[in-house]
Amino acid sequence: MHAERRQLDAQRWHFQHGPIDLLIEAEGEAAAVADAHAAAWARFEPLLVELVRELPALRAPVGASCPLQGPVAQRMWQACAPFGESFITPMAAVAGAVAEEIVAFYRRPGIERAWVNNGGDIALHLAPGRSARVGLFADLARFDLRDTGPLATDGQFEIQAAQPVRGVATSGWRGRSFSLGIADSVTVLAATASQADAAATVIANAVDVDDAAIRRLPARECKDDSDLGDIPVTVEVPPLAPDSVRRALDAGARRAQALQQQGRIWAAVLVCQGQWRQVEPLCSIRANVPAAAVGSVFA
Repeated sequence: MHAERRQLDAQRWHFQHGPIDLLIEAEGEAAAVADAHAAAWARFEPLLVELVRELPALRAPVGASCPLQGPVAQRMWQACAPFGESFITPMAAVAGAVAEEIVAFYRRPGIERAWVNNGGDIALHLAPGRSARVGLFADLARFDLRDTGPLATDGQFEIQAAQPVRGVATSGWRGRSFSLGIADSVTVLAATASQADAAATVIANAVDVDDAAIRRLPARECKDDSDLGDIPVTVEVPPLAPDSVRRALDAGARRAQALQQQGRIWAAVLVCQGQWRQVEPLCSIRANVPAAAVGSVFA
């Protein structure tokens, strides 16, 4: 298995290696964009091997000191360390940390803006005065691969360069990683992609309620090498009473507000079965932003 790349158009590339799947877009001077793409690819090629080399430690709970050596592995640990009072491993921040590593190669003169989207966990570069529009798709249950029309988003965040946001991440029980909670999605905006990734995991875990209808299984029964071991993870959430959904979202919102007060997140949107909570301050949501004004990326 080797790293692969494919150019999608003049500005966009697809990098893929095993579970790492990046969509990258950059805007600016043609030569600067080309150089950035080349540098990003050179860094991407050995990245999975570096992470696999430290996989046992990456799957272990965060402790008092970091045992990891690689820069991405250390970034994963640093993003998760503030949540060490509960069970968390550096793997909770892997997607955001990888995106963050790659977007660094676009922070150079001549690049106006760039984003690296790692399965919905996004790292941004915005030159002064620039902005990006992030489209939120709140519930994967509504996504149909057979639908070839334009993707209808549930909201759009316009992130300005002056705001302290360079990372966006989403977690929930329907996502590609396991969750302890019942949120359809929790989208977090934070200073970095790795911080957003870890916080989204923690907040999504907190969106929960006691209900016998919710089905959970030990994580290792769902995936034999899961870093969560025997911890029960959510595998099915039937329609719940509106009051149960409300209480679950309230619990998640309290967790998000606490993280916001600690300066660990900028904002969050929590969605569960048609109900939602918005934790301010939130980048402006605009239904009709001129396409020329901002670029678009989806979370």
